[in-house]
Amino acid sequence: MEDLHFLRLWDLYHPLLTPTRQEITNLYFNCDLSLAEIAEQKGCSRQSVSDCLATCRRQLEEYEDKLHFSRILTEASLTQSFLATDIAKAANEFPARYREKIEGILERDYTQEVAKAIEEHGGELR
Repeated sequence: MEDLHFLRLWDLYHPLLTPTRQEITNLYFNCDLSLAEIAEQKGCSRQSVSDCLATCRRQLEEYEDKLHFSRILTEASLTQSFLATDIAKAANEFPARYREKIEGILERDYTQEVAKAIEEHGGELR
């Protein structure tokens, strides 16, 4: 379970790591290689890989402590989930035709609209 936490931090902050640390953490977190396999591939000791991973874990935690991106994303996701749940509950009190419209809105995939908005206003969204 702890690795899932660090994998989320890695997804957010790995560009801030050095290229070597990015590679080692990628091999460990995403490719699921063992310390021995990474050490063999990188031509170093198992202990140096272990030390690198420990350092990277600390670094990723420090980035999160300072920037809070993971917490912000989690809060936004939970807020959206609670909002959708409350809207769905409220929709049950409306007449059927309104309820169907609200359910359609809640089930709608906004992926294309988001992509278009980013494409059109990408510079303004940063």
